Amino acid sequence: MRKILVIDDDKSICESLRLYLSEEGHEVETALTGEEGLRRAQSSAWDLVILDIFLSDADGLDILRRLKAAVPEASVIMITAFHDLPTTVRAMKLGAVEYLHKPIEIDELDAAIQRVLRRKAEIRRKDRASIALSSRFQEHGIVGKSRAMKEIFKTIGIVSQSKTTVLIEGESGTGKELIARAIHEHTDPAGPFISINCSAIVETLLESELFGHEKGAFTGASYRKLGKFELANSGTLLLDEIGDMSLNMQVKLLRVMQEREFERVGGGEKIGTDVRIIGATNKSLRERVAQGAFREDLFYRLNVIHIVVPPLRERREDVPLLVDHLLHKLNRELHKKVSAIQEQAVALLSACDWPGNIRQLENTLRRAVVHNQGALLTADRVEDAMQETVKSGSQSRSSAIKLLDEVEKEHILNALKFAGGNRGRVCELLGISRPTLQRKIRKYQIHL
Repeated sequence: MRKILVIDDDKSICESLRLYLSEEGHEVETALTGEEGLRRAQSSAWDLVILDIFLSDADGLDILRRLKAAVPEASVIMITAFHDLPTTVRAMKLGAVEYLHKPIEIDELDAAIQRVLRRKAEIRRKDRASIALSSRFQEHGIVGKSRAMKEIFKTIGIVSQSKTTVLIEGESGTGKELIARAIHEHTDPAGPFISINCSAIVETLLESELFGHEKGAFTGASYRKLGKFELANSGTLLLDEIGDMSLNMQVKLLRVMQEREFERVGGGEKIGTDVRIIGATNKSLRERVAQGAFREDLFYRLNVIHIVVPPLRERREDVPLLVDHLLHKLNRELHKKVSAIQEQAVALLSACDWPGNIRQLENTLRRAVVHNQGALLTADRVEDAMQETVKSGSQSRSSAIKLLDEVEKEHILNALKFAGGNRGRVCELLGISRPTLQRKIRKYQIHL
């Protein structure tokens, strides 16, 4: 049984729809004015709202706009006696999911209702899948509820069903290796996971690291060494910072990917490989190709599945979840018992741009937790840690301090307003002492 609200100033239409839809097994309520309908729409959860575009007391489009602002998830079918294309287009832009004309054809109404309910069921199914995927990947430190992260969770689930080559792009500190590990560990059978940083090893040694070498292959090669391709056989090889690989090494990597075999340095034996390759880079490989620094044919070999990890500043809604996850992790590592964090502290962390992304956020929290006393992580402690992060040179000191000051001043003003100017209550709300509050009031020149 579905809950349906009908908003129409024609009493006969309301009654007819109520009787018909009730016979179809739905729970139906009606409203004869736009304002009444808006109140009812906000007071309960509805599977569907049927809204007339011309009402005696209000413009139906205005009611639609206000309804969608108050209840964004509402599914609204608009009905009208007029065939007006501009109005139809405007209604759809405002968020209507269907548009019917009077006199209402029962078959047309039924079809529209079924389309709406199928879409809602599909959205719920996808949301449940996203939640399930999110919980699966939290164990790897991949946390988020933003749309971008939900799409990454889905992609990991799909890619894990095979050994498809993957290219992961994203700024430093966004968690590219965590995503690569999650893909690997959810692939059956997983096999070994081997990672190598292509930018940290000079070209002459990188070839040996990747393909191995025979004894005597070069000065100092006193024994046979197996390379990463052999060690990762039947598993996953992560080529981190692949965008920094030399053109000469790119040619050799491309040959291995094409032929699925290689030779150790100084050897002549062909060695087959069944390795899934994941490339990760903090550079745009497409731009590197345009610059002539990366081979186009290798780019297309790598770019079978493309995952772009957004920087933290583009998914601020994920920061509170990340903070919670990282605090649990840091408690284990540092043998601390921080069980809560002040709301103001989370606001400070969420407002920061974090040029070093999750890695920088974790380092800042580590500083704060190390020096924190008790179970509550305070805003003062977090602010001190953020100032230390600034001093370490990981972002502009002046811009970071300005941002912190703006956020803190706003929270103090909000707390003063909420507490009616009662400074003792403000101290309780913010978790700071009265002298600290006095000092901040003077600092921000807050006039009471």
